[in-house]
Amino acid sequence: MGSIGENVKKFNTELTDYSEVHTDKTGPYAENLEVDALVVGAGFEDGKWIINTTDGRTTKARFLVLGTGFAAKRYIPPWKGMEKFKGVIHHSSFWPEEVMDVKDKRCAIIGTGASGVQITQAWGPEAGELKVFQRTPNLAVPMRKRDLTVEEQERVKPYYPELFRYREANFAGFLYDWCERNTFDDTPEERETFYENVWKDGGFRYWVALYKDNLFSAEANKESYNFWVKKTRARIGDPKLRELLAPREMPHYFGIKRPCLEQNYYEQFNRETVHLVDIKNNGIKEFTETGIMLEDGTCHEFDVIAVATGFVSSIRISGQEMTETNIQQDIVTGVMTQLGLKSIDGAELEKEWIPGANTYLGTTVSGYPNMFHIYGPHGPTLLSNGPTTVAVQGRWIADTIAKIEAKGIKYINPKREAADEWKKHIVELNDRSLFPTTRSTYMGGSIPGKVYEPVCYSGGIPAYAIEIRKALDDWEKGFEIAKA
Repeated sequence: MGSIGENVKKFNTELTDYSEVHTDKTGPYAENLEVDALVVGAGFEDGKWIINTTDGRTTKARFLVLGTGFAAKRYIPPWKGMEKFKGVIHHSSFWPEEVMDVKDKRCAIIGTGASGVQITQAWGPEAGELKVFQRTPNLAVPMRKRDLTVEEQERVKPYYPELFRYREANFAGFLYDWCERNTFDDTPEERETFYENVWKDGGFRYWVALYKDNLFSAEANKESYNFWVKKTRARIGDPKLRELLAPREMPHYFGIKRPCLEQNYYEQFNRETVHLVDIKNNGIKEFTETGIMLEDGTCHEFDVIAVATGFVSSIRISGQEMTETNIQQDIVTGVMTQLGLKSIDGAELEKEWIPGANTYLGTTVSGYPNMFHIYGPHGPTLLSNGPTTVAVQGRWIADTIAKIEAKGIKYINPKREAADEWKKHIVELNDRSLFPTTRSTYMGGSIPGKVYEPVCYSGGIPAYAIEIRKALDDWEKGFEIAKA
């Protein structure tokens, strides 16, 4: 599997190489590509966006497209004494490229999200002792990863265009979709066979290729969870660990928090050197020079600590960094609020969105003319395969800009009432599902004090694509049109 440092370096190299090849093909556009340009402010004046970066430059543009994604700022709970720790400590989002030496070291991983799972798999075989601090069990599913041969890759390339189109026809943008039957349309024996086949195929299939009622019916969802429990508990030797890692009583509905993909995560806990520290009711109190102290006074000593606690926005009000107890926004919406965006009326997006995000179509924001965003709030985003959502939204944005230019329009600005209706639609779609039952990324994150609301369009990519296309065809319903 390779060390984390090696994999990070390889991944970064692949992305850099791809970017260089792609920009070489785009001709003059490559000349205008700026890297390490941190945007600190942007406002709309006289039909243009005025964009400021940290190096003092000002750029003017007719259109502003935000490809900022959904997670950019690491989140670290306000633990005391982190600066005291004299060992090695890194947050998973700022991982060093060099290989971290954990051989024969006392290691800790705080968090069991996607990064926590990956680090556990990497460190488990190497560490002298590893302790994983868990608040909530991760209902991870098998990745079934394997390397493709060159021959396999070449064989499928002629079908790429068709496969890309097919992705957009499926709910989550993968090359597979929900079963057309409901859970209890099948007999118990048929369900067992169905679950087994989906499980065997791996990937996110045991999330978005299950029975079509799995994220909507509590009873149906329990069936999929019970199968997951049976398969997962069989991989864990210690009875106490089974109950912590794969409890018979579900901690939340299955798939309502995004499942992580794993390769041999649960097997790591069968090692004598790997331990689970349950911090659900006995949290971390503070860091010491030598390790971590829990609320009950228990001390754990370490040489190396990985902090895998996810992401948060950086919202400032009256010049003050918001703390864990008063944060109002985080994952998905937070990145856009860090850019210093001001509306046509001079309002600040970070303040406007304190009560909650408000977009039109998951691609535009009322009061911010000719501004678009991709893979952000109120699109399929976290409920989808990212590249598929980006393709659907990217084409829509390109076609919208082309329509603006073709008709000689100065700018379009989403109507406030249209944005309010879109948000109402987002909530109504979400309320049909089991998502509102659990604090999760899909409901804005789990950080105390944040707005509890859906951040993604949960109707699936095909329905989403139809809705935004219809809105573009009849755009005067949702947009104010300012002629040149």
